[in-house]
Amino acid sequence: MAETFEIEELQEKLILVGVGEQNGDDVNESLDELEELVETTGATVCGRIVQNLEIRNTATYVGSGKIQEIAELIEQTNATGIVCDDELTPAQLKNLDDALNVKIMDRTLVILDIFAARASTREGKIQVELAQLKYRASRLSGLGVSMSRLGGGIGTRGPGEKKLEIDRRLIRDRIAQLNKELKVIQKHRDVTRAQRKKNNIPVIAIVGYTNAGKSTLLNHMTDATVLEEDKLFATLDPTTRLLELDAHQQVLLTDTVGFIRKLPHNLIEAFKSTLEEAKYADYIFHVVDSSNVNYEHQMETVYQTLDELEVKDKTIITLFNKQDKRLDDEPLRDFRAEKTLLISAVKNQGLDEVKEEIVNLLRDNKIYVERVISYQDAGIIQLVRKQGELVSEEYVPEGIAIKAYVPMEVYGKLPD
Repeated sequence: MAETFEIEELQEKLILVGVGEQNGDDVNESLDELEELVETTGATVCGRIVQNLEIRNTATYVGSGKIQEIAELIEQTNATGIVCDDELTPAQLKNLDDALNVKIMDRTLVILDIFAARASTREGKIQVELAQLKYRASRLSGLGVSMSRLGGGIGTRGPGEKKLEIDRRLIRDRIAQLNKELKVIQKHRDVTRAQRKKNNIPVIAIVGYTNAGKSTLLNHMTDATVLEEDKLFATLDPTTRLLELDAHQQVLLTDTVGFIRKLPHNLIEAFKSTLEEAKYADYIFHVVDSSNVNYEHQMETVYQTLDELEVKDKTIITLFNKQDKRLDDEPLRDFRAEKTLLISAVKNQGLDEVKEEIVNLLRDNKIYVERVISYQDAGIIQLVRKQGELVSEEYVPEGIAIKAYVPMEVYGKLPD
């Protein structure tokens, strides 16, 4: 029988705990981001503690002296729990719970909670619930006790505010059911990709750190109405929109879920079919929040995630976004990108240059031709318009003189 807890919903006051060099930028940047994540869930942060350790304590994440310091801060601030900046093992979770007697959470649990709140499509909800259940499955003993301290709040919400199961056998059955449903959706996604390939419409995947401005770019480029919010993980479900270019060309732009440092492995696995939009795209636009002081670290995280997804041999164009918010004139570089552009999507600055770059990219994979098409073969010109770039056409006695860039498959169909 599944174990349940009847608990009153309380405002969570949490202490952040990180391990790294005390004065190191990395751990403090990471804790700043963790604080933003925690506040996104509706909880408040009432303190933070950093343990100066090169290697995390395998039993309790931090050392025994630091646990005492955390306990004292809990008493001083009336904190209801702690959030560790790394994913805790089942043993660490249980030992910290025994030592501190408050709700114990980690960065992964917080991110999963945000994803659960943001998921809107059936696919998104299935992917989030799968990641949550896999995370819980190996931590039931520690999580059960810890969640019973407050019950509501971070770690207890499933997609759509449903209650998450905590019975091991029922979790196993639910994971199997969700995997079956996800396979059906993935097959549909594969069919859609195959149809796009058949139609020969190029696909550009828009990737980037969370809150870099990907959805804003998509909306302003295509007049779409994708949700734009200044918060983490506003977009979970990939959105694809058609962009009509001046040269009678079409391209598909796909907005993907934002990346973040220490993105939980279970989440990457669950969202693999969604994240793989980048893997199967023809080109990648990497959107960077250039106004963020940590933008270089964010870029590194994006590339690490792309590597994990085995996204290789793709032409990458980096768009340094939010130029209107930059406070310095330091040069911006991305050595993995073929080209970089400076833009402000919200102000529509630099977007014409982005469209020009798309035209140039499409030309790179096409053959330039000058032909006179007889009037009886004039139907081929529609194919040139649809799949290539018709630069000019002129009616002459012999037929229609065209100048165009066409893909190889269209080139083979042109009359001599």
